[in-house]
Amino acid sequence: MIWLVNGISSFIASAMFGIIFNSPRNRLLHCGFVGLVGWLSFLAARDLLLGGDAVKASFIGAFAVAVVAHLFAKRYRTPMIIFSVAGIIPLVPGGTAYNAMRNVMETDYEVATVHAMEAFMISGSIAMGLVFAEVIIQLVFKKKPAAA
Repeated sequence: MIWLVNGISSFIASAMFGIIFNSPRNRLLHCGFVGLVGWLSFLAARDLLLGGDAVKASFIGAFAVAVVAHLFAKRYRTPMIIFSVAGIIPLVPGGTAYNAMRNVMETDYEVATVHAMEAFMISGSIAMGLVFAEVIIQLVFKKKPAAA
């Protein structure tokens, strides 16, 4: 049941951010689907495969977002950024960054440093997931030279 709630919430959040980012109206459901795939990939990796490692799971979620966004971009002849920006929103470590700043304000610098480092590592793994997926997709879809 919790997976269903998470899936629906990530779908709605991504679709709503598609509205904020002025995505075409006929692509909002696709933006929501990209967010749903990314978030469920993250949850599956974190809870089932990696034993709670949010950094590696964020990489896998971002990789999934980029792959699905690229496939949608090719299918609907729309820029990939339309799907990937809205789809990546559920993976952003906003709560962790908030906890870091809250602990700084409470002068608990040790805990703040832990939260800040986790937020930075998650952000970096999201960026790496997007880039790695793009490179792999470029290699897979690379046109082969015509035989002479």
